[in-house]
Amino acid sequence: MKAKGKKFIAENRKARHNYTIEAEYEAGIILYGTEVKALRNGQANLKDAYAKIKNQEVFLKQMHIGPYKHAGNTNHDSLRERKLLLHKREIERLGVKLNERGLSLIPLTLYFKDGKIKVSLALARGKQLHDKRDAIKAKDAEREIARTKKKYRT
Repeated sequence: MKAKGKKFIAENRKARHNYTIEAEYEAGIILYGTEVKALRNGQANLKDAYAKIKNQEVFLKQMHIGPYKHAGNTNHDSLRERKLLLHKREIERLGVKLNERGLSLIPLTLYFKDGKIKVSLALARGKQLHDKRDAIKAKDAEREIARTKKKYRT
């Protein structure tokens, strides 16, 4: 999933399996220096992370950034809340949409873009177990069709 000008740090692989993505947003993130250095080493995990709106500001919670080993005693807290940078109108729209039942704001990817660290957020609705099974069946069927086409093409 490489894109031009983007260097991916971490990806929430289970997000597209557990949620139906309704909209995506790109946000900046406020970090300490040791967090940026740890991210350059690839020490991030978005598995249980989610975003909440509090006082017209968006915060990313439960994102784990491992400690930077050369920081000594001035290291950061690995699970602290991190403020996300979005436009005021985007936050207001998100606030209205998040009041709907079943919608969540989850991070999909964490990446460098033009020297800045960005987070790709998704407005998502949780999938039921039968929805996940249907998605797996559809993916398997597509794979089988592609395999058959490849077999008869040569």
